[in-house]
Amino acid sequence: MDAVGSERLALCGSHSGGPAAIAYAARYPERVSCLILANTAAGGMDYQEATPSLRVASDLRHIAVDQWEFYTLALANAFSSFSDIETARRWAAAIRAGTSAKAWVIDRDAILQIDVTGVLNSLAVPTLVIHDKSDTIGDFAALASRLASRIPGARFVMTDDPARAIDDFLREGRGPTTPELPSGTAIILFADIADSTALTERLGDTAFRAKARELDGALRTIIREHSGTAIEGKLLGDGVLAVFTSARQAIEAALACGAAGSDGGLPLHLGLHAGDVIREDNNVYGGAVNIASRISGRSAPGEVLVSDTVRSLARTSAGVQFEDRGEQTLKGVGDAVRVRAVVELA
Repeated sequence: MDAVGSERLALCGSHSGGPAAIAYAARYPERVSCLILANTAAGGMDYQEATPSLRVASDLRHIAVDQWEFYTLALANAFSSFSDIETARRWAAAIRAGTSAKAWVIDRDAILQIDVTGVLNSLAVPTLVIHDKSDTIGDFAALASRLASRIPGARFVMTDDPARAIDDFLREGRGPTTPELPSGTAIILFADIADSTALTERLGDTAFRAKARELDGALRTIIREHSGTAIEGKLLGDGVLAVFTSARQAIEAALACGAAGSDGGLPLHLGLHAGDVIREDNNVYGGAVNIASRISGRSAPGEVLVSDTVRSLARTSAGVQFEDRGEQTLKGVGDAVRVRAVVELA
């Protein structure tokens, strides 16, 4: 940019180029007018999971140096979903012409070490995340949705015409606004996977991790659609923390999150409380956050429990009923808290 005298640009990162674009936009927001991420991920391991070709590259890396031509043919066939042998041959030849076996292996290994997930919530530029349905390299639908849900104000588009989607985004001349974390009174949602240890043992680490990541993206999308803000850095391993300014929207989001968890085979504990929070960087703190967490832990799988404070705020607007579960003694909370279960109207 300095060499060509460019002060600002629209930055696009696709496939394995996504993390570099994300990192640059996070570090130099004043130089990026908007960010476009197409069929990519914030981490190399996530990207590999969505791309059979990278899994082939990883599985066969031990033969790359000694059998470079065979390796590139196998890789190129995986890129084309084993459907176009002639194109795969040309692609393999292009790889061999453009790099050496040793350099390729080093590059592939380096990609797997990249992870810029930690900066997603700090992105402060208009962002478009695209799932290009015509891409044959991998299946990026869940990956792209999860990526968009972690970027404040990002827009998510599924399309088979990415050029048109990008053009429309750039012609608008503006992007989505970055939501502000509330200070003062907020409605706090905690959602945690119920009995995650048993599920991991039953499904296996890899399968459970994949399902949990997919659910995490779905929850964050639901939260955003209900005008809430998911807090990055508060994933708690198996769940998510979010804040809302509306008790009604928080309850609606909690119910939708519960349905998503049940549908995905990962039932959730869900709890809501309202109280003062302290905003610090991209996080929120305070006793109210702790109470919301403890209420979540008391809920049955798939059940939404709320404090009496939330019930009072949403009693006439949420369109649900509340079953009294009595006063509960919560760990780390001095006074007992009256808790109620949310019951959807038939």
